[in-house]
Amino acid sequence: MRISPTRSFVATSVAAVLIAGLTGCGGGDSKDAANQAPAPASTSAGAPADTAAPGDSAAALTPASTGNPFADIRTAALHMPDTADALAGGIAKAAKYPATVDSDASALRSGLTYLLTEHVYLAGIAVATAYHSGATSDAFKTAAKSVDDNSVALGDAVTKIVGADQGKAFLQAFQAHVTDFVNYAVGAKTGGTKGAKMKVQAVEALKGYAKVSGQFFSKNTNGVLSATAVEKDTLTHINTLAAAVDDLAAGKATAYAKLKTAADHMAMTADVLAGGIAKATKMKGDPDDKAATLRAGLTGLLTSHVYLAGVAVFTAYTDKDSVKGTAFMAAAGALDKNSVELSNAVQSVSNTASAKTFLQVWRTHITNFVDYAAADATDDAAGKTKALADLDAYRAAAGKFFSTVTDGALPSGAVADALKMHIESLAGAIDSLKAALVTG
Repeated sequence: MRISPTRSFVATSVAAVLIAGLTGCGGGDSKDAANQAPAPASTSAGAPADTAAPGDSAAALTPASTGNPFADIRTAALHMPDTADALAGGIAKAAKYPATVDSDASALRSGLTYLLTEHVYLAGIAVATAYHSGATSDAFKTAAKSVDDNSVALGDAVTKIVGADQGKAFLQAFQAHVTDFVNYAVGAKTGGTKGAKMKVQAVEALKGYAKVSGQFFSKNTNGVLSATAVEKDTLTHINTLAAAVDDLAAGKATAYAKLKTAADHMAMTADVLAGGIAKATKMKGDPDDKAATLRAGLTGLLTSHVYLAGVAVFTAYTDKDSVKGTAFMAAAGALDKNSVELSNAVQSVSNTASAKTFLQVWRTHITNFVDYAAADATDDAAGKTKALADLDAYRAAAGKFFSTVTDGALPSGAVADALKMHIESLAGAIDSLKAALVTG
């Protein structure tokens, strides 16, 4: 069912879900937290005059939409590795880490983290689209194209390491395992004896892929990566994503937490693969040093942020109960868990007060995005402009925050500029989702 959410209810309910318990998060002196960064912009009042970045205005924020929601969400996510690189670089400099975040090994781990995390979320969104619009619909074909675009990007990354012939073999196997997941999803939705048989066949094929994947990485690292270890890790990927698909097919709200679990596992997979590849190729840098770990961690968390936000909006626009339903609340809950994890990452390199301030500012910008999505659904131009103004104030506040906690290693203007791209691309993806999913 395609529905138009009520804007006022969206703003109220999501604010309650995402901001509830804020005062209980973290420790430290609230006065210290206030000194770390300016308070986030209010969603019920105009943007504070002192939070605007020099030369910026809400009018400067222009959502970038192509009309293809799946391509647009990929564009939004694509900004996140660069943002993670910039943030990690500033933090590592301020913390005087002995290694740079930009070593070849660090870049490999971060790149694999991004692509593998994206793979899981795109697969989940494609399955949800098939269940909503039909497996023969244009919407599903477009979603499936985005999944394949990710596969090709991953194949290109592997090809640069193992050469054209082996890279081609990897891509063919990876694309085949995506097809196996599609078959599994069809079986899960079909149900009954026929559906169960389809799922069994798909699982057997996926187990074969896991074994082939283990052999591939063992061969191409001259045994540095254990075939058995890679196979076992791949089976975890298969099992966790299959669990999310099962819940999506059954319409269970737990699907969102399970999809996040499946995506979170990919960061560990990237770490394992990067470690073996870096050692086998004598790559410069250490993928497991503090700087590389920080960069990869932020890459995974920020990529997940974009996709979980997209999943929440998709759910609000497609679920029969819209924002009043358990599905949307569960999707919002998975998104908020990601926010808490980001604040924990901030705390690991700063202090409790800074993490508390970050979480407050970050949660506010998520509410601003929900305000934008709600206004979008009802063609409320004034509401969209208001949300963009609040997001503009957010990026200025976030820039000042990171400049403060890194003692100026991260210039506030540079952070604000990076967040401008984040806001414009994600708002554009929301516009595309609205055009594709909301009627009436």
